[in-house]
Amino acid sequence: MRRILPLIALLSTPATAQTSKALPMTYPDTPRVDQTDEQFGVKVADPYRWLENDVRTDAKVQAWVDAQTATTSAYLATLPGRDILAARLKQLLDYERFGLPVKKGTRYFYAHNAGLQNQAVLYVRDGLGGAGRVLIDPNGWSKDGATALGEWVPSEDGGKLLYTVQDGGTDWRTIKVLDVATGQVLGDTLEWVKFSGLSWAKDGSGFYYSRFPAPPSGEKFQALNENQKVYFHQLGQPQSADRLIYETSDHPRRGHGAQLTEDGKWLVITTTEGTDNRYEITVIDVTTPTPTPRTIFKGLENEWTFVGNEGANFYWSTNKDAPRLRIVSTNLNARSAEVPVHKVVPEDSHGAVLESAAILGGKLIADYLVDVKSEVRRYNLDGSPDGTVALPGIGAVVGGSGTQDDAETFYAFTSFATPTTIYRYDVKTNQSTVWAQPKVAFDPAGYTVEQRFYASKDGTRVPMFVVRRKDVTAPAPTLLYGYGGFNISVTPAFSATRIAWLEQGGVLAVANIRGGGEYGKAWHDGGRLAHKQNVFDDFIAAGEYLKAQGITSKHGLAIQGGSNGGLLVGAVTNQRPDLFAAALPAVGVMDMLRFDRFTAGRYWVDDYGYPAKEADFRTLYAYSPYHNIRSGVAYPAIMVETADTDDRVVPGHSFKYAAALQAAEIGDKPHLIRIETRAGHGSGKPTDKVIAETADNWAFAAKWTGLAIKPVE
Repeated sequence: MRRILPLIALLSTPATAQTSKALPMTYPDTPRVDQTDEQFGVKVADPYRWLENDVRTDAKVQAWVDAQTATTSAYLATLPGRDILAARLKQLLDYERFGLPVKKGTRYFYAHNAGLQNQAVLYVRDGLGGAGRVLIDPNGWSKDGATALGEWVPSEDGGKLLYTVQDGGTDWRTIKVLDVATGQVLGDTLEWVKFSGLSWAKDGSGFYYSRFPAPPSGEKFQALNENQKVYFHQLGQPQSADRLIYETSDHPRRGHGAQLTEDGKWLVITTTEGTDNRYEITVIDVTTPTPTPRTIFKGLENEWTFVGNEGANFYWSTNKDAPRLRIVSTNLNARSAEVPVHKVVPEDSHGAVLESAAILGGKLIADYLVDVKSEVRRYNLDGSPDGTVALPGIGAVVGGSGTQDDAETFYAFTSFATPTTIYRYDVKTNQSTVWAQPKVAFDPAGYTVEQRFYASKDGTRVPMFVVRRKDVTAPAPTLLYGYGGFNISVTPAFSATRIAWLEQGGVLAVANIRGGGEYGKAWHDGGRLAHKQNVFDDFIAAGEYLKAQGITSKHGLAIQGGSNGGLLVGAVTNQRPDLFAAALPAVGVMDMLRFDRFTAGRYWVDDYGYPAKEADFRTLYAYSPYHNIRSGVAYPAIMVETADTDDRVVPGHSFKYAAALQAAEIGDKPHLIRIETRAGHGSGKPTDKVIAETADNWAFAAKWTGLAIKPVE
């Protein structure tokens, strides 16, 4: 299974959004530089290149950030309802939340947040019904709550815990080891770890992980990530003594993740070069005196995701000859140059997409997406069907921790109006029971979730979820969200922060546009590279549909997206500024001609293409948000969002884009940038920052869509 009060009366929509005239904004001065690059005969101006510099080391950039923050803060302080939203968000987020339990030995490990803790606390129980005790509480790690517990993996016997520390939202991790019985943190500390799996040796003597070389001094948050290697760390030894397991020095852009099979015999190394699910698979028998890597799937052509094994018989999910994926097996005893692949579970013939699969309790448990909704199917190891897992409703299944031999496993179920609930699942009886169900400060029964389908510009049928209070039937201010990239499916998921918008009478729409993985490889391919414009067309068509169907009000459509979704919001705002009242692009990729020069940006060429190749350059230049702002056209209100420690999409993208917006003649509505401190691309963000950020977002969107914010009774 896969990978994550009484209702108030319907509020009337005031006419202020469409009739009030915005007062001209005064923005901080942003110096322009004479920077022009010529590419393929095209002169490309980049007057704000200096804003790419690291805010930590460049005093001019820091001064610009300070001035922008003061301007944005002063404006946000004038917004009606902001304090009401912040107080209500605090109530909505004040509920007990559990993460998926992981069983090792007789112990159960799980994350838990009592409600308003900035960071979840890691607990352990001795036995399923045992009392939970605190194992790691990261809330005391920093004064501002921005240092988080990252990944964690218990050893096979549950005696030790491998965990990572994430500071200020960065992607970099520091690895540490803890003795579970005593709570003592051992002396092992490992640095320069990012995008790494963590896998214990069967005997608990050490673990496998991946790391990059230390970046040049002062370039920790901007240097390209290259030359990732797999190492084995022996407990008690310094990191300098770690044993190199696998590298591809002749291909420095390739990254490698390692996973040990449950029998402890095979190390499975997955090699990638970008964001596409195109892998090479190398296996190493670590029980031999001289472990030797053997690459069984070569060429970075297809997806091969390890499902489980029985001895030398390995199961994989793959898109080879199956765009919506299937399950196959290989036997490593075959010594031929190309390992034979045997069919186990064929590609679904009715259009369902295999999201993930695992061997749990001797069964193949497979999670499918059927029109963007989860369906969990059971199979015997020979591929014969063995029924389905009954789910509590329409939504998404997340997680699925368990082992190949143990019939006990756990999964989470979530939907837009259904708080994430953890279920214990008995594979033998095919029965699910609630393990942890939150109690929230609103009535989920008061909301309706419907799925609609609309036609995009080229006639493609696109699904969209529409969520609102049951009594909201007239056109209402609407928040439209999208992502559209990297084969990522946007499935139904609960968010307490969105409830704060919905209970005020607002509508939430989530468009499952092309570029994602909702319908398999063809859906992804239809929204990337030369076809990226389809993503924008799909999103624009969603906005037009919401207006044509009377779901949103005439001047009441706000749009939101983060990361690749921030790019989406920036691009469609340039293309159809008349369609939207407000735009909230967060941590977006805004300069499509230089994205591959920083940190993880070079991975994204699989979806975006290479700026240095002429055909790709012309496609990228045509929609790059930074380069296509249209002076002389009235734009919606815009609040750009980024964070100083974002080393996934470096903040220079948003800095340059905001500066260009403020310099352009695009109307008097505010075009601001909100810059969070001690935060990154999103993960590890403390609860208090989430509350403040969301209150600002919803107040800004409400102001410009005409949503009146009132106290919830």
